[in-house]
Amino acid sequence: MQRWSPPLLRHENTTRCTAPGTAAPQDHRPTSRTMSSPVTLNVGGCLYTTSLSTLQRYPDSMLGAMFRGDFPTTRDSQGNYFIDRDGTLFRYILNFLRTSELTLPLDFTETDLLRKEADFYQIEPLIQCLNDPKPLYPPDIFEQVVELSSTRKLSKYSNPVAVIITQLTITTKVHGLLEGISNNFTKWNKHMMDTRDCQVSFTFGPCDHHQEVSLRVLLMDYIMKQGFTIRNTRVHHMSERANENTVEHHWTFCRPAHKVED
Repeated sequence: MQRWSPPLLRHENTTRCTAPGTAAPQDHRPTSRTMSSPVTLNVGGCLYTTSLSTLQRYPDSMLGAMFRGDFPTTRDSQGNYFIDRDGTLFRYILNFLRTSELTLPLDFTETDLLRKEADFYQIEPLIQCLNDPKPLYPPDIFEQVVELSSTRKLSKYSNPVAVIITQLTITTKVHGLLEGISNNFTKWNKHMMDTRDCQVSFTFGPCDHHQEVSLRVLLMDYIMKQGFTIRNTRVHHMSERANENTVEHHWTFCRPAHKVED
């Protein structure tokens, strides 16, 4: 088997760690066209699209062996590769394969579960990073997080596909950002259906669902102008009822901030 050692690994918000070794993993590429071709995986009901080269970044891992053809694969009814594991946590696995950095939200509480997933996929650098975290920021710095989600319910039987309802939700503990959204997006007040301490939601019906896309673009631009950058994105497909499908898009934004003394 190939032997490898990863580059610098980073645990966003809380840790940074470097696994032992000096050489980066070697790529085994049959052809550049084949390795760059998109591959769609169904992991526990969540769909992810990436490249073959990303999945084979660490040849000794389970995914490296799986897409090298060392053992049989399973497909779902749509022809996607199926893996019966935690679909939500796979976003962190995939982003680690893409960047060799572990990026987690500030309030992430599922490290033990993620460690089990890393062990299942046999990604040794990720296992080492999870087992030996080191501080990333000085004690007076922490990471602020904003979650933006778009949930769209679609009719299964209409042709073309009809949108039943769309909801756009911003969740964050940065109250100044929520206040800024309330003050700067008054045009959309009639769609603001849910306002909580850490959350604002906008709802659109079947006749005006296209406005959700416009608002989403404006909100993403506004969030990034406040100093946030996109850390993660993910898509989740699921069927809740016999006559409708639900598609969820999620974006995670982060920015460093100084702690305020009490």
